[in-house]
Amino acid sequence: MKLLGLAMAALMATTTAASAQQTPAGAGVSPATTTTFVEAGRLLADPASGVVQRGKTLVIRGNQVVEVRDGFVGDASMGKIVDLRDSFVLPGLLDSHVHLTSQQNPNSRLEVVTQSDAAKAMVGARYARRTLMAGFTTVADLGASNQAIFALRDAVKSGDVPGPRIIAAGSSVSIHGGHGDANGFRDDVLHLLSPESVCSGVEDCMRAVRTQVRSGADIIKINATGGVLSNTSAGLAQQFTNPELAAIVASAHRMGRQVTAHAHGVDGINAFLQAGGDSIEHGTYLDDQSIRLFKQNGAWLVPTLLAGDFVARIASGPNNFFTPAQTAKALEAGPKMLDMARRAHEGGVKIAFGTDSGVSAHGDNAQEFALLVRAGLTPLEAIQAATVGAAEHLRISNEAGRIAPGMPADIVAVTGDPLTDVTELERMRFVMKGGVVYRAD
Repeated sequence: MKLLGLAMAALMATTTAASAQQTPAGAGVSPATTTTFVEAGRLLADPASGVVQRGKTLVIRGNQVVEVRDGFVGDASMGKIVDLRDSFVLPGLLDSHVHLTSQQNPNSRLEVVTQSDAAKAMVGARYARRTLMAGFTTVADLGASNQAIFALRDAVKSGDVPGPRIIAAGSSVSIHGGHGDANGFRDDVLHLLSPESVCSGVEDCMRAVRTQVRSGADIIKINATGGVLSNTSAGLAQQFTNPELAAIVASAHRMGRQVTAHAHGVDGINAFLQAGGDSIEHGTYLDDQSIRLFKQNGAWLVPTLLAGDFVARIASGPNNFFTPAQTAKALEAGPKMLDMARRAHEGGVKIAFGTDSGVSAHGDNAQEFALLVRAGLTPLEAIQAATVGAAEHLRISNEAGRIAPGMPADIVAVTGDPLTDVTELERMRFVMKGGVVYRAD
């Protein structure tokens, strides 16, 4: 009987993982066949066009937009009317880089050894709701316990937990002793905390990728270089070898997964792009060759300027809770990220919006817009990065980033004009995801 129970549990776990891999990340739960009329005073339905329309009514049936009508023509006898006549309406926002199951704080290192995966999932539920209420209806979670984040992703998808749709990487593929591995604890604890996705050598790194796909990863996240918040003085340069990077990318692509790389040092950035990687997170020390490789490969940059700003402020402030190793790297890398994004934008690199929230506070995601504008993007370009750009980067353009018939009804609104003052997006007043209203101030 015990063996039968174990076999049944294994079968259920396998079925869950297979379902997670086969179900589109943007699939939502339809609120039956209700009809909602959203009357929009100003409407940026397709940010790619930059065209702001006035006096439109969005007809939503279930979880989809079915029609965009001229004028305020909602019919109360046919369904519910949402009055956004005095608002600026745009598609739900996308954040291409978050960590929902944690948030940096003075107790972060202690939480690594005191929180169970189940507790992390509960923490993630709190931060998922906070992220949704900030207007982000889709996110990519790029680094978390497999069990915690895949459970949270599936709970949001089934409607059990309010939150953005989650494209989940699970545990990052990393080198032994590098960024993404456990660091800074005594040796026997390190062995307990080191994730299965840590690898050394070509064959082992191929195994790590395949293990993540088997576990349910929607996307493969790797740590191509050292990182600011790993508690080790290992620098920010390349950590995987070139053959390991090539094997990781090829293995992921063979299994239908794109690969994104945490990368600060220019050697790791360029080596990953030369290996055929799909996108770079951070990109702090990119150079002219990097920009050529981005454009040659059609790769995306996710600058995470908010993370750079946050770690620099904490490390230089009176209440610094980073370790000495973290502090040194934060002061080195953080202040360089604005200039990096400026050079990339001027060089024509495709930029997708991403914050690395979990480093900074969840719910503050929209603060990234002002930083992107400081780096030289126009407000419209910053909005495009968080809508059509991020949707293209994450390969869900048929599910997110625009308001159009046949698309999921992911709709947000603010009072002022974000094309004039992009910080308006920090003051979200209305959030609808999949036809369900979560916020209406």
